[in-house]
This record gives sequence, structure tokens and C-alpha cells, in this order.
Amino acid sequence: MQGSQSQVCSALLMVRPKAFGYNAETAQTNRFQQPGGTGDVAAQAMAEFDALAAALASEGVTVCVAEDSAEPRKPDAVFPNNWLSFHADGTVVLYPMQAESRRAERRMEIVDAVVRDTGYTVRRVLDLTPHEKSGRFLEGTGSLVLDHLYRVAYACLSPRTDAKVAAEWAAGMGYELALFSASDATGTPIYHTNVVMSIGTRAAIVALDNIANVDRERVAERLRASGREVIAIDPVEMHAFAGNMLEVGSWDEHLGDFRVLVMSRTARAALAPKKLAQLTSAVDSVLAAPIDIIERHGGGSVRCMLAEVFLR
Repeated sequence: MQGSQSQVCSALLMVRPKAFGYNAETAQTNRFQQPGGTGDVAAQAMAEFDALAAALASEGVTVCVAEDSAEPRKPDAVFPNNWLSFHADGTVVLYPMQAESRRAERRMEIVDAVVRDTGYTVRRVLDLTPHEKSGRFLEGTGSLVLDHLYRVAYACLSPRTDAKVAAEWAAGMGYELALFSASDATGTPIYHTNVVMSIGTRAAIVALDNIANVDRERVAERLRASGREVIAIDPVEMHAFAGNMLEVGSWDEHLGDFRVLVMSRTARAALAPKKLAQLTSAVDSVLAAPIDIIERHGGGSVRCMLAEVFLR
């Protein structure tokens, strides 16, 4: 049954990184990360970040930019959606992170900044972080791709996405849980669900070829049952982050509610023309951001950089 909540948020949180760089600890489970680079990688990443934040603002999207703290050094601070989420009922969820080096990213000052800048009201905090002590993890809307209209939470199992913690989240938030397995060409589990799929208001993108045979049709059918156009991307497109995009809400004084699909320049270039046309027709605007440094060394794309803030 369709719920009353919008699929797209009306505000975003972004964390401006001070010490972005390749993280050898997270690279153990993230095959998208690459070491190396020339010049000041942290400065290049900051420039990419600032350009994306400015581009979103130019589209009329409300963006709260919080500053990373200098100490301790947090190479992945640019990806806040892994440690918290803001929901329309006033629930803030704090998530258990696999990498010890990432747990310092959880700072309540950032929650305070969102409240101050967007008017969000915190009514409840669901704290799942104690699961870290038992070696069980669920990395926010990296691990969970949410269909808010039909209240379904999709999650592909990996070292960063534990079935029991996902079930606890679903029970606490009132969502149906749709678990599945997905892997790359080597058989390695894909680290985050939001690399495999993205769900917008009218269309859903999913790397069906990467989903295990036993799960593939079940996932596809559940997406089709929502009435959305299901756009299947291939493994090459997925590896170029074509599944890692986010539809966000804006307001235009002439058009009213305005939908912007945010993706990276890498993803747009990789998408087959027909698929890009399908995605473009499902929204009002497409924003393709050049974030090559963040993608290459951080192993995440635009969706990972954006923590949705659902305002009532």
C-alpha cells in the first residue's frame, strides 16, 4: 500500500571534507576505491565538493553544508549518509559502521547543524551503533535503498550490511525488508546497496545482472509492483556509478514542485543513450557533477555524498 510520504527529500546534508583521501581500511570491502593520485587529492576533492554543493543550490535545492572537524583525520567524512539518516516522522537513525576509522564521523554537531539550517525537528533517535561491539553493521542509506512510497527497504548483503540489523531497522521504522545478494564479476559482494540501485518517484535503476540468480526476479518484480519504470543497467554501467544517483526535490516559482536527478559525470557518460533518455524523462532536470577524484579514491559517488533530510 502506498504511504503518504514523498519519495524525494526537500533538503540535503553534505559534509565538507578536510582530509579526504584513499582509506586502505575501507578498501578491503570496497572494490571501487583506487589508491594513488597526483597533486593535493584532499584539495581537489574539496573543490569537487564545493562545485556540487553550488550546483545543487543553483537548482533550488536546500543544502546544509556542515564542516568536517580537523581531528581526528576522517578520509571518508564526505559520505555522511552512511552514519545517519533523517526521516519525515522526526526520527534520526545512527548506524553501526564497519571501519573503525569512520566511526569518528558521527558527530552530534552535524545533527545540530541540520536542525539549525533546515528547521528539522528531532522527535526520536534510533541508535543502532551498539551492534558494532558484536561485529554487525548497517551503513545507512548506503546499505539501505528505500522506497518511501511503498515503505520497502532494499538491502544487499555484504560485510557492511547485516541481515539482523537490517531487520531491526525495518521493524523500528515500519518498512518491509527486501534482502538480496549482489556481487561483481569476481564474485565479491558489492559493498553497498546504493551502488546497485536507486529509486525515484517514477523510475527505478537497478543492476539486475549483478544480483544473484535466486534473487533477481524477486527484486525486479517488487520494483515493478510499485508502478515505476524499471531501468536495468549492466555491470559496466554499474561500475561507473550509474546506480549511485539520487532524485531530490526543489521548488520552481513557475513549475511548482521540481524534481532533480543528481548523478556524476562518470555515470552520465557510461549510461546508454536510451537509458539516459528514460531517466531524463522521469524528472524535471538532470545534474551531472564532475567528482572524479572523490569517486576514484573514495569509492563512492554523488548519492553517497548526500544525506537526505525529509521535512514534514
